[in-house]
Amino acid sequence: MPDFWEHPKEAQVQMKKIKDLQAWINGYAEVEKAVDELGLSFDFYKEDLVTEEEVDALYADAIAKIESLELRNMLRREEDKLGVVLKINSGAGGTESQDWASMLMRMYLRWAEKSGYKTSIANLLDGEEAGIKSVTINVEGDFAYGYLKSENGVHRLVRVSPYNAQGKRMTSFASVFVTPLVDDTIEVKVEPALLSWDTFRSGGAGGQNVNKVESGVRLRYQFTDPYTGEKEEILIENTETRDQPKNKENALRQLRSILYDKELRHRMEEQAKVEASKMKIEWGSQIRSYVFDDRRVKDHRTGYQTADVNGVMDGDIDGFIKAFLMEFAGAEE
Repeated sequence: MPDFWEHPKEAQVQMKKIKDLQAWINGYAEVEKAVDELGLSFDFYKEDLVTEEEVDALYADAIAKIESLELRNMLRREEDKLGVVLKINSGAGGTESQDWASMLMRMYLRWAEKSGYKTSIANLLDGEEAGIKSVTINVEGDFAYGYLKSENGVHRLVRVSPYNAQGKRMTSFASVFVTPLVDDTIEVKVEPALLSWDTFRSGGAGGQNVNKVESGVRLRYQFTDPYTGEKEEILIENTETRDQPKNKENALRQLRSILYDKELRHRMEEQAKVEASKMKIEWGSQIRSYVFDDRRVKDHRTGYQTADVNGVMDGDIDGFIKAFLMEFAGAEE
């Protein structure tokens, strides 16, 4: 088609489809190569040309590649391929819960860094003494939502609190909300008449970094649920940059993501009614406990657990993500 690039939006959709198909072809080729190398190594082992350890290493590599492709096969829904808006809110409990929320923020930022995703802090509200009250993080890259949708819910911390003089074990909670980050390939209707804006100064407590201009933006959207008729005001604040137009653009993208997520939830609820699937999408339910003293992190939905608390808090959560997807992702179809 000679005029292919004259329609950039349609071209982008087609190029994304090609990229997705190419990823499957490449993944299959990697698995095929790994299995062939394993077969050859076994023949070489029988002739004493390679060691048992070398065969074991190739076997582990082949299994890892197969499982990686199998895991990707669990992410077949339209929204799975998107980036994600991840919001963390501290629960009741003051400084201890706010510290826990900041630990979760670090965990997800480290996971994203290790996974090759780009992150940006859209809005951050610091705690009074330590930690954070809330944070909104944009995670951009292929399948970020597909992986992180497993994190939606309440995360529970049990530890001897450094903020408690008696040295007692304390329980804290933080909520994680996960929303697909829409891109230009997703159509979401926003009614301009229902939008209103105001601006505010964003910045630190003072000093050289304090923002002297009103670059922070606050978006309000009067939303009416088309299925229930319920009305609500959606409020979004963005202080990501010192550029007000850019912050407005970012806030609008978050609004489109929220509206898209509301439609997705309706679809999921309707699907659950029809199929009576074992997948329970309990937004806001307690999903995981992090018990520091007992060196245990356990997911209550899958039963998956690990003793590597430090590794988990350093972003090693792929085991939890994989267990969730392998158990529940197939039930979404």
